[in-house]
Amino acid sequence: MTDMPNEKSQSSERVVKGDSPILVALDFTADSEAALLWACDYAAHTGAPVVALHVVHDPGEAPGYYRQADEDLLRPLEDIAADMMKEFLDKMQADHPEVEPLNRVETILVKGIPASRILEIAESTEARMIVMGSRGRTGLPHLLLGSKAERVAQLAPIPVTILKAKNHDA
Repeated sequence: MTDMPNEKSQSSERVVKGDSPILVALDFTADSEAALLWACDYAAHTGAPVVALHVVHDPGEAPGYYRQADEDLLRPLEDIAADMMKEFLDKMQADHPEVEPLNRVETILVKGIPASRILEIAESTEARMIVMGSRGRTGLPHLLLGSKAERVAQLAPIPVTILKAKNHDA
């Protein structure tokens, strides 16, 4: 073993910098709540900042996902997603006042294909890790829809933590 730095070791050093954030990918589900709470707990122990990311996706992938009311029909998806992000974080802070890092979460909204955009934002923010929730589909739904979390975990050069909510609606 030599002391010569290589690209991989330099990348590893970047991952453990004190100001490297924990990137939490959110879709505003119960699984996202579990992921954000886990990331905030980790942040409380490490002092790392938490960055919450939502990727505004193609409405063809999940029709009606961003539509909240009739008056939203003509609003840009990014504006509706920003409102949803704010409501999600406000609810999390109200439901978990003891989780202090929730009060300092930074937010990022981007458009695109979720898995690739999550990886791009992780790189651009020099994230130390990615945390995301996953419904954990199996069988035919998994084959048809795939798993964004699985794709991110396969391609990420940094650690990825995937969480599921304790209880799911039927």
